[in-house]
Amino acid sequence: MTDLDLLHFEQLKKDVQAQYLKEYTPSHDDISKWKGIDIIYFQEDLRKKAKGNISEKSFYTYFKNSPVTKIPRIDMLNLLSIYAGYDSWYEFKKQHLFSGELLQEDPDLSNEEVKELEETVAQSPVSLKTEIQQVKTDFKPEENFDLQKSNPENQIVNEKKNIEPNPVIIKPNKNFFKKNIWAIVTTVLISITGLLGFKDEIFSKTYKYCFTDADRGTSVINTLEIRVMKENESPLIYKIKPGECFYYSTKDKNLIMEISAPFYESLKVNRSLENAPGEELIEMKPDDYKMAVNYFSVKDANGNPELLKQKRSQLENLISSNAVIYQVYDNKTYGIERLDKQKYITLVTTPTTSLKNLTVIEMKKDINGKIISIKFKIASTDEKNK
Repeated sequence: MTDLDLLHFEQLKKDVQAQYLKEYTPSHDDISKWKGIDIIYFQEDLRKKAKGNISEKSFYTYFKNSPVTKIPRIDMLNLLSIYAGYDSWYEFKKQHLFSGELLQEDPDLSNEEVKELEETVAQSPVSLKTEIQQVKTDFKPEENFDLQKSNPENQIVNEKKNIEPNPVIIKPNKNFFKKNIWAIVTTVLISITGLLGFKDEIFSKTYKYCFTDADRGTSVINTLEIRVMKENESPLIYKIKPGECFYYSTKDKNLIMEISAPFYESLKVNRSLENAPGEELIEMKPDDYKMAVNYFSVKDANGNPELLKQKRSQLENLISSNAVIYQVYDNKTYGIERLDKQKYITLVTTPTTSLKNLTVIEMKKDINGKIISIKFKIASTDEKNK
């Protein structure tokens, strides 16, 4: 490894970042600041486009630190180069040469590189180790090749016949295996990675889930948030617009989903997929209290004093005097403000344009049906336009 290799790897990280930003909008443009769901979505895109994967630990080792003090193994370098649009790590470096840099196409391997290669092969599937061992076994350079000699003085020349030239036997290059071993290993690794990638597509099945209002028999009126729970992994989060269905491809035998929406009760769905149908309609039970509080706000009062008075009276009856009420601020200076019952009622019954962006996040009620807890948010205009 040279200092130029470290510089090339920093270039490759920028290309990988640029490739991802072409189609996705993570929480931050700088790849070193990605975390959580950003890393999960990147891993999915890497598997889709390059048919390979890097662990979350490797991501933190090589992408969260800049500049790095060491570069990944050649198989990861090739995988990231393919994702960025190049044939291999060598091809990437070839197209990003520094001034005065000479790139050797087939350099002899150092003792450290040979040791690293042996470790890579040892961790690879049995079929890969067998193929490398077979190459070693079959390659037995001859030590005593001699060119056939021709002595024209001792030969009888027949002018009527053409004399065929003697075949020339060339000694095989002793460094053939050392010079080409990286290419052999890379090719086999890419082939195996590609096979594993296609294996997921071959054995996976796509399931379709649509959602309906249990009371009204119509499509749900809110955007749904679906969290797919996977064992030993962070949840996968999907946003489904009103009226749309959720499509999910998997080869797993079980599916666990947590479904939530502002005006509906949260629902946990646990399905065995061994004999499950390809399509399913899921009923969402409306949360009448969330809908009521949203309705009783003056989004449609139009300054009518009688209607305002009526809605205030309805909220007085719905909300307990000891209710805990929070307003959530979702911006750069994230915070929470606590309101008392009267302040909240005044807020939601005062005609303002901001009430059009009011969303009830969470609501709880006691055994008597009184609302004892409300958490709500008023989105900014910029946020609504995202």
